[in-house]
Amino acid sequence: MVRPLVLVKLGGSLITDKARPRAARHAAIRRLARELAAVAKNPRAPRLVVGHGSGSFGHAAAARGGLIPGADATRTLDAIARTQRAASDLHRIVIAALADAGARPFSLAPSSFLYAAGGRVTGLFAEPILKALDLGLLPVVYGDVVLDARRGAVIVSTEELFQVLVKAAARRGRPVSRAVWLGETDGVRDRDGCTIVRLSAAEANRTARRVTGASGIDVTGGMALRLRAAGALAKSGVASAIVDGRKAGAIGSAIGGRETGGTRVDPW
Repeated sequence: MVRPLVLVKLGGSLITDKARPRAARHAAIRRLARELAAVAKNPRAPRLVVGHGSGSFGHAAAARGGLIPGADATRTLDAIARTQRAASDLHRIVIAALADAGARPFSLAPSSFLYAAGGRVTGLFAEPILKALDLGLLPVVYGDVVLDARRGAVIVSTEELFQVLVKAAARRGRPVSRAVWLGETDGVRDRDGCTIVRLSAAEANRTARRVTGASGIDVTGGMALRLRAAGALAKSGVASAIVDGRKAGAIGSAIGGRETGGTRVDPW
């Protein structure tokens, strides 16, 4: 039996305090790592690709250095190096927690397998990710600085990476069945503060235009970016679950397709 492939994003606001630079939530990261390891080691569970945000590490460094959407990064070379270092520092914390939990993580820096032009990803070398899956490893990616043919370098979020990975995996006969987005809220809220249970692709894109973005410093878009990504995936036939990652057990339930609260974005 071919095991389904599920993409899991650990939001930057979940694993860091975005109000304070370089403030990792170590206890939360360790708990999430244990829950991911339990799924990764279960031979009957879906196979996973895990991504995480840069939170108060990469976003704070990018904002300080002017490495923001639309910027000419050839004028901010120091910011490129500092932002990439900050993002990789958080990545090492996540990888260490996953390894300690027994998840067998395989670290993949997007800067080494992605290329962009004009702020859009134009090249993806997906073979290392797929080979890691075949070996029984847990591929782990993150938001990173990627070289750009026109702008020098741009930040590519995990949301953008997941969108191009879905297409690449499908072309290689490895379709993604679901995406799980873990943050610090119980899904997406409506204007009255209530959780929206289900959205279509079109509704997700409309909702993205009214949400406030992210808590703390965020140079890529926070919840608005997540909704646009979920909407794009839904158009490709991939459902998403946007759930509260602070709840113990939410990861396993969402990966398994069980109701966990939060918001579903369905390919209607």
